[in-house]
Amino acid sequence: MDTDILAVDPQKLGNIGFSESKTDLIEEWNIEYTEGENYQSLKRAADEIVNTNTPVAFPTETVYGLGADATRSSAVKAIFAAKGRPSDNPLIVHIHSLPQLRALLCNNGESQPAHDPIPAIYKPLIERFWPGPLTIILPVPAHTTLAPEVTAGLPTFGARMPRSILALSLLRLCGRPLAGPSANASTRPSPTAAEHVFDDLQGRIHTIIDGGPCEVGVESTVVDGLTRPPSILRPGGVTVEQLRACPGWEDVQVAYKDKQEGAASKPRAPGMKYRHYSPKAQVLLFEAGAAKPQDEEITSKSKVGIIRTKSWAPALGLASPNTAVPHTNTQANGTQHSSIAESSTAIPPSQQSQSNLLRSVIQHQIPHASHHTISYPSSHNTAPTEVWDIDLGAETEGVARGLFSALRELDKKSVETIFVEGIDDTKGDDIAAAVMNRLRKAAEIRL
Repeated sequence: MDTDILAVDPQKLGNIGFSESKTDLIEEWNIEYTEGENYQSLKRAADEIVNTNTPVAFPTETVYGLGADATRSSAVKAIFAAKGRPSDNPLIVHIHSLPQLRALLCNNGESQPAHDPIPAIYKPLIERFWPGPLTIILPVPAHTTLAPEVTAGLPTFGARMPRSILALSLLRLCGRPLAGPSANASTRPSPTAAEHVFDDLQGRIHTIIDGGPCEVGVESTVVDGLTRPPSILRPGGVTVEQLRACPGWEDVQVAYKDKQEGAASKPRAPGMKYRHYSPKAQVLLFEAGAAKPQDEEITSKSKVGIIRTKSWAPALGLASPNTAVPHTNTQANGTQHSSIAESSTAIPPSQQSQSNLLRSVIQHQIPHASHHTISYPSSHNTAPTEVWDIDLGAETEGVARGLFSALRELDKKSVETIFVEGIDDTKGDDIAAAVMNRLRKAAEIRL
């Protein structure tokens, strides 16, 4: 099948409004769409989700998701088929508002029931972090409308309201909850740009919505408030300190591991059991504070990749400055990629200051690799060594945003080994914990 990439600018979708006195997107909201190519592309994608079983890739603030109607088994099964995903790995359900979530949790589909079906333990988190990179674990209601494949046989499911206006608009156009894992082939690094989705799923799906590079760059934090004490099942875009500042979450515990859990275990959340985030190349992770790779480790190979963060020198100091050749990334369709991150579409100024979602547009670029050729004596390799070097910078947010892109970019260069400079995740920064969690799962060797 052919795979189309549809560029959609969220700033040009239309005007957002709120129902009654509400001024925040977690409750009921609406959008008056502006007719044009952006709306038509999004509408085409929504129609495909509603009327076919083929999933559609779409951007969120975390990573690109692969969305299908969460209430139809045939549609959800197509997600597993496209990704090559094990059937016992549960999916996260995406919703566009609390009324939609309440309707999903109520057997009669009421969006405003007399008794709120959302457990009270989650109220402080929803008020502070939704829309945003946080997934909450909820009980599956009796006679649920969710397809059984979504929960993978568990009595619970994960739900999230994304912060991306583009994703929220797609959800609203579909009018139903969407099951949405990351839009990559299973075990591969998560996609943070449309070209990553194209690389993995070309020919497996019809449509990719291109909204530019993702803002956060790692998946959502997954929390379980149904247990005592509450637990973090996956680190992500919300930190443990932020969670512990919320009433009822002061003693939240870390329940994830930085390696795959045993084959006998049943994963309570995505990413807990199976190999994830791995490029084709061998990954050597150097933990924060570890000595850098020895010169011989680099020059004994014909082609290597280096991902730097805080301390390592360009090409680990082995190359002369004039050997660096900059390279420009391109989208899957061959055009230069320089697109905006997700933000608000057009919203009246009086409402902009009142919503915790509406933010200024930020440019997020895909990491670029510089090319070096190193001629250095080696007992194992007499030919020059090609080095592809990517600097993610010293800021944790920048490392998180660029990590998956960097792994994929170096895979495209056909490097044998990727040397990665880790960051310190011992100081309570859960974004750093999320980065290192992904790297430890991707790495074959940790030093």
